[in-house]
Amino acid sequence: MLIDEKLLMRYDAVIAEYDPDDVIFNEGGISKFYFQIRKGIVELNNYDVDGKEFTQHILFEGQSIGESFLISDIPYTVNAVAKSACEIIKISKCEFLRMPEENSEVSLQLFKLIAERLSDKYYMMFTLISQDPESKIEGILNYLKKHSNHERPFSYEVPLTRRQIANLTGLRIETVIRTVKRMEKITN
Repeated sequence: MLIDEKLLMRYDAVIAEYDPDDVIFNEGGISKFYFQIRKGIVELNNYDVDGKEFTQHILFEGQSIGESFLISDIPYTVNAVAKSACEIIKISKCEFLRMPEENSEVSLQLFKLIAERLSDKYYMMFTLISQDPESKIEGILNYLKKHSNHERPFSYEVPLTRRQIANLTGLRIETVIRTVKRMEKITN
């Protein structure tokens, strides 16, 4: 976990439960809480003017949600939606901002997290500008595997639907299906 759960509880954290498709926060909303996923999967997304969904990020157990908005005091530029049953630790902005002042290791953890997320954004930006669907999908899968504990070949089970992969890559679902089948034939 990013910040130890016991430490969060000392700062009046609560555990909120969300069902699949529950909205945790909306684009344009004001950040009032620090969120850390205890169990479950959360998707950060946007919708364009035509209503097409774009997945910006998929977050898993132990990861935090939207801390950069909380720290920078700007409105959310994404929606956060539970993609599975979730338990999320919430702590008020006031208590969260007090925590690093009293616990220097929290500041270092947050700096490291923000640096890693920035590095991930660079990687994803480069991956997604490719015109080759296979490169886009392979880049997404490699990114997800990198953030899991699966080192052995073929040991990682992708926790995304074809629609989520399409939303992450900007590809059509049909293209994702065809490309994944082609990639599967190559590895067999």
